Amino acid sequence: MALSEQKTMKTADILSEFRASFFAMSRLASLPWTFVEDDLLSNESSEFISALLKQTCLHPLCRRFPPSVRFRRMFLSELIRRQEAADCDPLDELYDALAEVLGAEEETECYKSYFLPGGGAVSLLENVALISEGTTGLVTWEAALYLAEWALDHRQVFAGRSVLELGSGAGLTGITICRSCRPHSFVFSDCHSTVLQKLRENVRLNALSEQTSPAARVHELDWTTATEDQLAEIGADTVIAADVVYDPEVAVSLVKLLSKILSRPSTQVQPEILICSTVRNPETYGGFKQQLENAGIHHEVMTGAVSSVFPYNRLAAIELIKLYR
Repeated sequence: MALSEQKTMKTADILSEFRASFFAMSRLASLPWTFVEDDLLSNESSEFISALLKQTCLHPLCRRFPPSVRFRRMFLSELIRRQEAADCDPLDELYDALAEVLGAEEETECYKSYFLPGGGAVSLLENVALISEGTTGLVTWEAALYLAEWALDHRQVFAGRSVLELGSGAGLTGITICRSCRPHSFVFSDCHSTVLQKLRENVRLNALSEQTSPAARVHELDWTTATEDQLAEIGADTVIAADVVYDPEVAVSLVKLLSKILSRPSTQVQPEILICSTVRNPETYGGFKQQLENAGIHHEVMTGAVSSVFPYNRLAAIELIKLYR
């Protein structure tokens, strides 16, 4: 392959990385700024900056589902700083984009978008604050992204099946599965009223409903009061959850719910249950596993790497387990 072709491919990869990180609002320090500096110094032009703007702030998706005003302001300021340091000619469209966000008001909500391997993106309305209205369910967490990647690598687990997601939060994992894994139906669930409102909105944003294929619906499901009849009515073949083991009291309710889900008669096929967790507190997570064993629920750790699809902190301790009786 010619050197020019290699450089073109590398440029395309870098632009794709910037696009994914920009729309997911990744930490600015994690972006490949060294390539920008090298390109500016070697070419002494703003051609790459112009291409970068078209993949980020000037991308059509940014008009429809923009990242937060603060993030866009910081991103553009960093681009300008590096361009000026390289002593390149000013780029009007770069300063125009900054002027637009300088005059915009800060909001409590913003959009994050995650690009799918087959094309298109999952766009979510999320809260700017990590914890809001007493819940962590208004933002996307690492385990949800990991589970979504695992699902993309194991689409056969969901194809043609009825799936129930516990604690769906903003909806990233479930929407990814609906868009890419061809389930028969999908039930998103949560119990916090604000989370349910945002979840319904995100499901609609991504063109999913009970009338689509797969049929997708949002249920209020309180783990402490859910009955076996209610769970039987949902009738899930596959049950998933991500980042739901973060509090000992919540873990107690979850284990009781899982026991009900697994209490089908022996003549019926047991549902496949997958729980993905970011292990922030080993004591809390270990307590959850012990409660599973006490309830007669065994687990298997699902090992093996997943394809890197979404940008997130891959140094986080994430574990995916499969449950069975």
